[in-house]
Amino acid sequence: MSIFASVAGAAAGLLIGGPLGALMGAAAAGSLGIVLKGLVRPADRPVAFTIAAIALAAKMAGADGQATMAEFRTFQRLFRVEPGEAENVQRFYDMAKTSTAGFEAYAAQAARLLGPGSPLLEDLLEALWLIAATDGFKQAELDYLDQVAEQLGIDPGTAAAIRARHIVAPQDDPWGVLGVPPGADPLALKRAYHGLVRQYHPDRHLAEGMPSEFIRVAEARMAAINAAYATLAGKDSRARQPH
Repeated sequence: MSIFASVAGAAAGLLIGGPLGALMGAAAAGSLGIVLKGLVRPADRPVAFTIAAIALAAKMAGADGQATMAEFRTFQRLFRVEPGEAENVQRFYDMAKTSTAGFEAYAAQAARLLGPGSPLLEDLLEALWLIAATDGFKQAELDYLDQVAEQLGIDPGTAAAIRARHIVAPQDDPWGVLGVPPGADPLALKRAYHGLVRQYHPDRHLAEGMPSEFIRVAEARMAAINAAYATLAGKDSRARQPH
């Protein structure tokens, strides 16, 4: 069973309480019945992650007052929503857009459920950046993303590196993507790159609880990191060639 079927159906057996739980309970017509307090169990992280991702993506869609179907279609493609589940996901997405709870409440609860410092929190933010890029970044969306990062407890340096992976092409700001100062020596570049590979390898995030349907988020992130390192490694190689 896919993660979206678990979220939408009674088989999920999960009500997380708080604003996300209220939203999920309404979308599932009250079919979810287990209240969890504090951190979710590892087995339940994929469901909690998915609920938070849909809710925060929906809130962002209206951040600039111009919610578009293109953003939802990007969500469907990015997160591999099967045709048979699209209606349920669309219903939840639409309810989140119009819910009375603010995005701050959803983000803060996601941070509590998944745990401070969890790699899944960065995955959530990365997913929102990918969706925001659908029709070009608007200032209201950029402000939204900065505020979500703060609510998720992501430190400013990490948030800035995530921003750099999306706001410009990796080849235009490879230093920012790798999180190193311009002009860093080859050893520092290599250390930074291998550290990011260890930190963001898709297998690690799947083990932490990222649903397999969301793996494109991790793949897109690694593609940007690889491109940035290739750009800088190529520059260094050319600089060391005799003239």
